[in-house]
Amino acid sequence: MHDISDLESRGVPGMFIASSEFIEAAEAQGTALGFAPAAHFVPHPIQDRNDNEIRLLADSAYEEILARIVAD
Repeated sequence: MHDISDLESRGVPGMFIASSEFIEAAEAQGTALGFAPAAHFVPHPIQDRNDNEIRLLADSAYEEILARIVAD
């Protein structure tokens, strides 16, 4: 989150991607930093997925991620 904040402060669009397990942690850290970066959460867990499943997950998230990075 610190990295995204730094990028945004320099005018570089950024966002983070994490599994849904980390939604509350991301909200808490964003509140502590006073920063609400763009985020995309994928279904948890991801560690047990094979390469093809990860590829499909990334492909399904691509359009939303791209749209959020280029927004504004």
